[in-house]
Amino acid sequence: MPQLWNLRMPRPEPGQVIESDTVAGMFWAGVARRGDNLMMRQKALGLWREWSWRDVGGIVRMLAMGLRALGLQPGECVSILSNTRVEWVWMDLAILSAAGVSNGIYPTDAAAQVHYLCADSASVALVVENEEQLDKALEIRDRLPGLRHLVLIDPKGLAEFRDPMVVTLDELQALGRAYDEAHPEEFETVRELRGADDLAILIYTSGTTGKPKGVMHANRGLMAVVQGQNRILPQSATDERMCFLPLCHVAERVVGLYASFYTGTRLSFVENPATVPENVREIAPTVLGGVPRLWEKFYSAVTIAVNEAGAVQRALYRWAIGVGHEVVQQVLDGRPVGPWLKLRYWVAGVAALDHVRRFIGVHRCRYLITGAAPIAPDLVRWYLALGLPMLEVWGQTETGGIATAMPAGGIRLGTIGRAAPYNEVRVDAVTGELLVRGLNVCLGYLNQPDKTAEAIGPDGWLRTGDVGTMDDDGYFRITDRMKDIIITAGGKNITPSEWENELKFSPYVTDAVIIGDGRPYLTAIIMIEQETVEKYAQDHHVPFSNYASLTRSAEIQALIQREIDQVNRKFARVEQIKKFFLLDTQLSAEDEELTPTMKLKRSFVQKKYAARIDAMYPPSAPAYRETAAVVQADKSLQA
Repeated sequence: MPQLWNLRMPRPEPGQVIESDTVAGMFWAGVARRGDNLMMRQKALGLWREWSWRDVGGIVRMLAMGLRALGLQPGECVSILSNTRVEWVWMDLAILSAAGVSNGIYPTDAAAQVHYLCADSASVALVVENEEQLDKALEIRDRLPGLRHLVLIDPKGLAEFRDPMVVTLDELQALGRAYDEAHPEEFETVRELRGADDLAILIYTSGTTGKPKGVMHANRGLMAVVQGQNRILPQSATDERMCFLPLCHVAERVVGLYASFYTGTRLSFVENPATVPENVREIAPTVLGGVPRLWEKFYSAVTIAVNEAGAVQRALYRWAIGVGHEVVQQVLDGRPVGPWLKLRYWVAGVAALDHVRRFIGVHRCRYLITGAAPIAPDLVRWYLALGLPMLEVWGQTETGGIATAMPAGGIRLGTIGRAAPYNEVRVDAVTGELLVRGLNVCLGYLNQPDKTAEAIGPDGWLRTGDVGTMDDDGYFRITDRMKDIIITAGGKNITPSEWENELKFSPYVTDAVIIGDGRPYLTAIIMIEQETVEKYAQDHHVPFSNYASLTRSAEIQALIQREIDQVNRKFARVEQIKKFFLLDTQLSAEDEELTPTMKLKRSFVQKKYAARIDAMYPPSAPAYRETAAVVQADKSLQA
């Protein structure tokens, strides 16, 4: 099948990969082979600082020996509580090189959550980023008898602080240097103590339906993912990736970080989460992976910029993106792109599309990767029209990241591609649930054998909780989460993600949750895209004083109603959204309503806003309550 964008962006020569059966072994083989090649860089205070493979190797060795000096024993766990930064990576590699088990904690977690994760993982040391995170650690340490040490990355503001339990990162390196000099042969021995089948890392699930579960991954499974991933999403040492998502999430930890160690891909770390849009333009990565929220933000930014442009520029963009969509349709239909259309597309690139790609910062990208949550097919189509192959992948924490991936030469919108080469995927004939089996599937859940037995059968098949289908060519389609399927009071089965994805394609909507289980009709909870909606309000002279007043404005309510009306036209009358309300609180990653990937937690918001949800429905009559009970019983039987 022709891919016009592949003609525009040729693939680089494949790089030399590192074969190993452990993450630590892969890293140290890379240090030996790549030496002075650039491994990573990080921007701070407006300046880039770079580290070669040899530089990082020297730092990691001292940190690993520092952990040994503090008494870390093989198999003991160390947790890292920090934003994404190079020191996170150094400590992760040091823990693994010292034969420990590495666990990440979201920096937005409250002290109570940090306590639970440290207690459950039996962490003997906790690495904290700064004063804010140290305060959490000091608050909970008395309730963690197994916690022996706290390692502080950034001591800014703590020059006079002294605590026998706390050691700075620089002090840990100094301890390691002295210990290494006294025990020169120990490092080589210790880093080989953990093998392919040993537990390497813990990744905790988000815990939206209960306490987080510690997903256990052995070295063998992690290496199966990073080695196999390069066959479907190839990278090389000539590539550059941007590191910005939370490193305690499986996507950035395995699919981004460890995969780049394997191929030698350069890593650029952003200053902080708020500077991601600017850093993308500056870094101009050749491979970029992100969650749908990122791609929606880029689309919204382009929408704003186009609306602010002059009439001629707006007309050029609309014509150019229209030509792009013509090309996409030809490619998706498997038809050749004729010379006249190719010429028009080249002109469209010069006239507008090249500028859009540069405006986002993706003009050097060979492909984009989207995953971690469903994405609207129309949004993928827009990126394809720009000339950027956007490849949707699907997987879970339990699968070590990617379990299915879209082939660049055979994109099918609305699907999640085919099974990755290192695992099997099938659809349960009874429930429609997607099942995964392979080396990449986790060892189970830490301290929860019952949950492990529920999720992974004796035959090795993992029950993912996602409902889907497979076509004759092996492409999978996710219809919804088993626990999220809505059955209305009239018995109609609804997959809410389909409606939610359509709504999120609007530049004015950040996220949405569809309500209707056991109810007479569908309603929606909507979180607006603040920047775009504020711009609309300013352009249309809509008065507002803060975020809450913006969401309550009649004009903004009407704006969102028009967006809902457009979505409703795609569905039958009985499937349309009848009412909605806007969240009037500006949410951030620290708020309980959002997952770490900035997605609304369905079950949480339904409970928290139950009164407002009930207000969108008529008072329940006895007959309705009886019908709802029957529907719920039927749903339980189906599950």
